[in-house]
Amino acid sequence: MTAPAAGLVRRVVIVRGTVQGVGFRPYVHRLAAGLGLAGFVGNTGDGVHIEIEGPAEEVHRFCVRLAEQPPPLSTVTAVDCADLPATGDTGPFVIRSTERAGGRTELPPDTATCADCLRELADPADRRHRHPFVTCTHCGPRFTIATGMPYDRAATTMAGFPMCPACAREYGAPADRRFHAQPVACPDCGPRLALIPADGLGVRPARDADALAAARALLAAGRIVAVKGLGGYHLACDATDARAVATLRGRKERGGKAFAVMCADLPTAERIAVVSDAERAALTGPHRPIVLLRRRTPADGPGLADQVCPGSPHVGVMLPYTPVHTLLLGLPGDPPGPRMLVMTSGNRSGEPIVTDDTEALTRLAGLADAWLTHDRPIACPCDDSVLRVRPDGSTQVLRRSRGYVPRPLRLPVPVRPTLAVGGDLKNVLCLGEGDHAWFGPHIGDMGELATLEAAERAERHLARLTGVTPALVAADRHPGYHSTRRARHRAAGLPGGCLRLVQHHHAHIASAMAEHGLDGTAPVIGVAFDGTGYGDDGTVWGGEVLLAGYSGYRRYAHLAPAPLPGGDAGVANPCRQALARLRAAGLPWEPDLPSVRACTETELALLRQQLTRRTACVPTSGMGRLFDAVSSLAGVCQRAGYEAQAALELEAAALQAADHDTVAYPFGLTGRGVLVCSPAPMLRDLLADRRRGTPAPVLAARFHRGVAHAVARICRRARADTGLRTVALTGGVFANGLLERQCTALLAADGFTVLRHGEVPPNDGGLALGQLMVAGTARNRRTE
Repeated sequence: MTAPAAGLVRRVVIVRGTVQGVGFRPYVHRLAAGLGLAGFVGNTGDGVHIEIEGPAEEVHRFCVRLAEQPPPLSTVTAVDCADLPATGDTGPFVIRSTERAGGRTELPPDTATCADCLRELADPADRRHRHPFVTCTHCGPRFTIATGMPYDRAATTMAGFPMCPACAREYGAPADRRFHAQPVACPDCGPRLALIPADGLGVRPARDADALAAARALLAAGRIVAVKGLGGYHLACDATDARAVATLRGRKERGGKAFAVMCADLPTAERIAVVSDAERAALTGPHRPIVLLRRRTPADGPGLADQVCPGSPHVGVMLPYTPVHTLLLGLPGDPPGPRMLVMTSGNRSGEPIVTDDTEALTRLAGLADAWLTHDRPIACPCDDSVLRVRPDGSTQVLRRSRGYVPRPLRLPVPVRPTLAVGGDLKNVLCLGEGDHAWFGPHIGDMGELATLEAAERAERHLARLTGVTPALVAADRHPGYHSTRRARHRAAGLPGGCLRLVQHHHAHIASAMAEHGLDGTAPVIGVAFDGTGYGDDGTVWGGEVLLAGYSGYRRYAHLAPAPLPGGDAGVANPCRQALARLRAAGLPWEPDLPSVRACTETELALLRQQLTRRTACVPTSGMGRLFDAVSSLAGVCQRAGYEAQAALELEAAALQAADHDTVAYPFGLTGRGVLVCSPAPMLRDLLADRRRGTPAPVLAARFHRGVAHAVARICRRARADTGLRTVALTGGVFANGLLERQCTALLAADGFTVLRHGEVPPNDGGLALGQLMVAGTARNRRTE
């Protein structure tokens, strides 16, 4: 260490992590000034650069507080210090302009409006009273307005809004809450709201406060309004108005799929749902996701229209996370208006969420009666995140997007610069390099040109923010996936055209391993249950138990396959899947079966012929397809209007009986080398129970428990054969909270370590992380 000059020491400090856009430089300035220290702080491409000078004791105190008490929205991953020769600097401490050098820092996600800004929004004496874009260093947009790094106003979509003198003074005042807050604005210099009515509505266009008042009046009148949010447009209507909800459902061709609801505040949410302490924390935290809550019965909390979540015991609830949302739901003293709004993604079925204002007027035409928009551009689409809270208080993210993206995940094993493109359902990409991985936002289901283009834009945006230049592309092995074709095209543009294809269920298991910090030196027993995944034998897999690490896997057990009549198109017909399952099990099609009654005589004849000749019948071991079949046989769901409807409704039925029925339907287990789990005994017992008049909820509960016992039995066999004691539960079927809970309880009681997903979705939304780990750590670099 260099000897201090005149009793002073000088130290350079580099802080890495999520340290830009979170008020880190103002915090450093206040900390240094409070300790009487000199020097400077500035953003660089590698983080926050600080040089500090003063008495040794105060410099030491500064460094300790910097590491132990950072700003609330920041995440510090490293603090590197080195001594410099003291210069005799006596201050004042200053904030320097950003250095646009190389390196990498981390941008925080968008966060909900903070309490201080909400107070200003509601205060008639404040100059930002009712300002729809009030924000500060502790809240507001980040990811969705950033166009590059380092994070400064010039590299955001606020660049087109020069600050007025009052905002500029706040921005430049170290003691102010808005010191270097890049989205800072006010009614004099910030974005402007506008209401654009559809032709023939009989409503005049409006601006600013009049636009909000008009939008509230339209919602109160049962109209549908497209509302521009942080990461895209929502389609909104009054959640208590059955006719409005039905109209929106019909226009969007949503079938029976549940809508999410935005409640004005927590007491309003508690009127329609049971909210635990952990769920309350998730609802009110800075991420503000959609939280799946147990819906109250109408007698407990009237108000929510049945059409919001028909047939479901749960309702997805979120609280306002922008000032626009808060104003739309009403401040104290506002005219009466809806306090609960359906808020569903602004798109047509199969398309990505709309972000562009011009596109919104065309793509949402016929869906919306009016558009509540503004002139701050959205740099990247970012849909709402979705999670559920388990009974033990832990959370499981089902859709990882707004509020989480682009927060990185620390990897247990370093990877080479890699782009993983995910799958075709719930598509999410992932970029990784070294010991960090960054998920992109939720894109949706691939197949439409607009979705493919959205995925490409999301990749470019994430690459600009992370600085990752991929040397390798990873994708699913399915030859028909749109994402895989895109990956081939993307890899062709890289030196060497390096592409690695990863088996679907291997990627699911690797994703769970990475989330839990496993380095892959020892394999795990991976239970990967979903509906569809391309298997090594060319058939559709999905009921898999693999012994897997990052470097490879072995198929240890699987569900017995059955024909899937019509292939992917047959997924919409659980009744046909049920009859195919019965035929595969050697069980007759009795006329009184719900699955038989759901089909016409012509349909039954064609199905018999199809199964006999094996025409357009792809063999599938998908556990998701077995859930569909059982849902039909139990009389729960015969035709599916949206993905996983039959399985979701079967889980809802099972929850009614799961706590007071302990029977588990048996599964067979046969074979050498690779075990085959046969559902035939389960099907026989289920049909026998049904003939005895056993209610559907009991049938559903016994099936769930039977699957859990089959999983535990297979894992015990695997442990006896291999000595492995860690089980990863992964795949879309484990979004089923009841099944996950029962499997976890049985396995833990049997001495297994159980890996469950938390921040990484168990469904295909987490697939890209597993692809990244398998491809990015592989020694074999050849193109596949």
